[in-house]
Amino acid sequence: MNLRVILSLSWLTTLWVGGGSSLEAAMERIAVAPDGRGFVQRPSGRPFTPWGFNYDHDRDGRLIEDYWETEWETIVADFREMQALGANVVRVHLQFAKFMQSVDEPNAASLERLERLLQLAEETGLYLDLTGLGCYHKQDVPAWYDALDEAGRWRAQAIFWRAIATCGANHPVVFCYDLMNEPVAPAGQRPAQDWLGPAFAGKHFVQRISLDRQDRERTDIAKAWIHQLVAAIREHDRETLITVGLVPWSLNRPGLTSGFDPTLVAEELDFIAVHLYPEAGHVEEALETLRGFQVGKPVVIEELFPLKCSLEEFTTFLDASRDTACGWIGFYWGKTLEEYAAGTTLSDAILRQWLTLFRERAPQ
Repeated sequence: MNLRVILSLSWLTTLWVGGGSSLEAAMERIAVAPDGRGFVQRPSGRPFTPWGFNYDHDRDGRLIEDYWETEWETIVADFREMQALGANVVRVHLQFAKFMQSVDEPNAASLERLERLLQLAEETGLYLDLTGLGCYHKQDVPAWYDALDEAGRWRAQAIFWRAIATCGANHPVVFCYDLMNEPVAPAGQRPAQDWLGPAFAGKHFVQRISLDRQDRERTDIAKAWIHQLVAAIREHDRETLITVGLVPWSLNRPGLTSGFDPTLVAEELDFIAVHLYPEAGHVEEALETLRGFQVGKPVVIEELFPLKCSLEEFTTFLDASRDTACGWIGFYWGKTLEEYAAGTTLSDAILRQWLTLFRERAPQ
């Protein structure tokens, strides 16, 4: 029997016998632990180790907002499969254009769909990392948004986050709000021409928070941007954790940098989120980079995957990273272990091994 069918039948049996979801009843809000090195559940105080998946696109590269209106049952099945693989967190990427109809008007239909997603997360016992302001598909970015100046763009982003926080404030199932995936502050003295960085696999994951440095320190721009968005969220949600997804080259080192030096911009963030893909033959360098994000707050590797190294090297990195990190979020793209096992491509084999490793290492 197909895994999706098994999971669905199992879930229906739970509801019929128990009259409701024990997972939903057990979920508590997540907070930073008193020692500042990890997370706990409140009010019980039980330790919490984020272990989950980026659910950033499906097997065909579609973003969740591209199919959550017409294929809701696919999302339901995917959430149940991620939970069965041992996940307790799902990182969902929300596109700015889907949640904002104009510069100052949120999209009510998308907020209603987000509310439904929050309810699904509660039913499946999966916390959500809500990453916002996505512009992954450039063709979807409205012209009016690109035409805004820095101040206007930040105001629109603050309105986005006020709407999301209003929706999430009463749901302990929201693990965190991630302000933006891989933001960068402008470098050099010449203004940039595009808000988005280069595409990777057809998607724009890196985004500029400003086009013109105007003789400001890059970290000052980053801190001002973080402050404005955190303040917008805190108007409606005083408790949920806030972070921002940082590229590994955010550290103050020679060469390419993002302007989001964690030692200088982390004051208003509850924890540090870094995206890190160890490279073949350079596992120790990746671990040294990870240690650079230790700034007195919990560190979560918000993106990791054996993209640039063997599974053996990746496993070595994963095990050694436990000395620094207290949370790990990989990737799930809508195909089950059963489907990968039946596949014949190298990609199928790699992803089968990845999901098997993920399931085996899930915290108990």
